[in-house]
Amino acid sequence: MLRRPLLLTALAGASLLAVAGCAPQEGSTTAAEGASGAASASTSSSCTPADLQTLVPGTFTVATDTPAYEPWFSDNDPGNGQGYESAVAYAVAGQLGYSEDQVSWVVASFNAAIAPGPKDFDVDINQFSITEERKQAVDFSTPYYEVAQAVVTTGGSAAAGVTDLAGLKDLRLGAQVGTTSYSAITDQIAPTTGPSVFNSNDDAVAALVAGQVDAIVVDLPTAFYMAAAQLDDGEVVGQLETPTGGATDSFGMVLDKGSPLTGCVSRAVDALREDGTLDRLQQQWLDEAAEAPVLT
Repeated sequence: MLRRPLLLTALAGASLLAVAGCAPQEGSTTAAEGASGAASASTSSSCTPADLQTLVPGTFTVATDTPAYEPWFSDNDPGNGQGYESAVAYAVAGQLGYSEDQVSWVVASFNAAIAPGPKDFDVDINQFSITEERKQAVDFSTPYYEVAQAVVTTGGSAAAGVTDLAGLKDLRLGAQVGTTSYSAITDQIAPTTGPSVFNSNDDAVAALVAGQVDAIVVDLPTAFYMAAAQLDDGEVVGQLETPTGGATDSFGMVLDKGSPLTGCVSRAVDALREDGTLDRLQQQWLDEAAEAPVLT
């Protein structure tokens, strides 16, 4: 569990740096490509609450979906600072000069957040993979996490014990709609039967428990959480290897298309990466997902 003093220490360090330096989706992007794609909006030299054009002046409004899953959040309460994405959101806010009580959380569904049109948030953090298709509708910050996709199942299913992609091809697979997990099934596993699509990961888990699918594909940290906390006899079959060409699946914060905040938020994320804050938070919240066999 996150200890408040540790989070406050991380935020304080990030704030000092701010003063000094202030999906079905198409192919994912490398970190460098994500950075260049995210810089399309204003990169004002002043990234302070007094100058940032936030939705509510003096407030940094952050959105995520509900329920908010572990290990990204804890107890379905994004505002408690616990879980990797909650901690990152507060660290970015601190980097920009916002105190914890100046951060306001709102709910936005995954699909609504990446749809075209005005947003009721400044940023949304919800395991959004940065893709060229999505960048047509929204802005992204530079990446705060690079993630592998993974296959999760239960001990009694046909997927249990599978050690390679060939062993998955004739199985019934599923993923949440609109995610790169779905694309990973169609593009990398290419099963003989089309994958099932679910409105949420909770729905996918329920289908797995009911025997409607043999396995589901999610990002690797979520796979470990599902196997340990949501499934009886859950099993992480393995992770999918990096696609040919070296592209990685990178998570970025979502902003309105052309948002005046994009440049400053990206610079905040970059500073947190450079000073080691992102690595420390990953070790704290995502360490159990560090190892999983690669399915080839």
